Amino acid sequence: MLLYKAKKNQSGKGKRLLISITVLGSAGPIRFVVNEEQLVGDVIHTALKSYAREGRLPLLGSDFTNFVLYCPTATTQALSPWETIGSLGVRNFVLFKKASQAVDDGKQSAMVRKGAGSWKAWFNKSVARKIAPH
Repeated sequence: MLLYKAKKNQSGKGKRLLISITVLGSAGPIRFVVNEEQLVGDVIHTALKSYAREGRLPLLGSDFTNFVLYCPTATTQALSPWETIGSLGVRNFVLFKKASQAVDDGKQSAMVRKGAGSWKAWFNKSVARKIAPH
């Protein structure tokens, strides 16, 4: 007969959850255990540290205020950094980098990648070369 010691009830700590965070542009999700009462901002910070520790690409940085956490199955809006991670009752999340804005003469304009063009424009240009006008 085996005797075992019963685990002590951790009533003050709440439930622990295994969550999965997919970083946009990364190869696969990051998985780690969090307390369901932990704030979303803390979870983003932990995810960025885990991402950097694993040496994943693309490099993201460590400022958690530049990122937004979404839950694609529960809501279309970003989670507030002051919400608890267990408030929605889901375990799969997506981490996005906030869109960067440039301030120019008091006006805000979206940053544009150098050399970024529309694939439609490229397609139309390449097809126009092949079709001879009558």
